Amino acid sequence: MLENKNINTVADYDEVLEVVQGYVDGLRTGDVEQLKKTFYKDATMYGHLGDDFSEGSITNLYTYVEKFGAAPNIKTHLSVMHKTPTTAIVRVEMESDAANEDFTDYHSLIRINGEWKVVSKLFHLYNK
Repeated sequence: MLENKNINTVADYDEVLEVVQGYVDGLRTGDVEQLKKTFYKDATMYGHLGDDFSEGSITNLYTYVEKFGAAPNIKTHLSVMHKTPTTAIVRVEMESDAANEDFTDYHSLIRINGEWKVVSKLFHLYNK
């Protein structure tokens, strides 16, 4: 019989969610330094802002947060869509960011030197 062992513990999922919660906390407080702890230094982000396609460095997110500030009323739901020992995909459902916008994000994480980092963010902006 094949070995039937779950390689992902609840603690493993919690560790991934904790990193993405750091992203949410950075948005809530408008703390760019907190956001920088979440993302890999060369992380990228892509998505649609209405009819415009936004692409490039994660520094675009930092600029957005610096422009709009804190999002004290933000509401989120985080879901680990899939996880391996070294990679993970997390969906972030978000309502009422600092610009009062609603988004769905998909964050790709990788474990680097024992630490989880977001390496890419895909997002979709909803019409209000």
